[in-house]
Amino acid sequence: MNDETNEEWFDPEATTFGDRLAGAREIAGMTQAQLAKRIGVKKKTLEDWEDDIRDPRAMRLSMLAGLLNVSLLWLLTGEGDGPGDLGTATSYVRGSHQLLDEIRNISAQMSLNAERLLRVEQELHALLKDEDE
Repeated sequence: MNDETNEEWFDPEATTFGDRLAGAREIAGMTQAQLAKRIGVKKKTLEDWEDDIRDPRAMRLSMLAGLLNVSLLWLLTGEGDGPGDLGTATSYVRGSHQLLDEIRNISAQMSLNAERLLRVEQELHALLKDEDE
């Protein structure tokens, strides 16, 4: 798909959200695993989104749009700035609300990971303590 232009693969009347997501991801040069890792979901979740089995939540949508250099409107509806549109790939700038949402999402993920780390450390400490006795 990297050799094709936006017009050759994208038909706003026929493409679904999953089609647009998969196409933009491929044009951005990312695998499903790479994009899933960057937005903090499992590869299977991204596959389900691309196959139109499930839809991402709002916080993930803005992250996807930013990472794929497309407008949120295009990702959802096919209208607006998509991959390969003049200026989009090199100069797409996310709005302040999108950036704040992403900061909040990253912060929430970090908090959850810190809590998870603490639980694992406590569990390991208890195991080591039991082994010493």
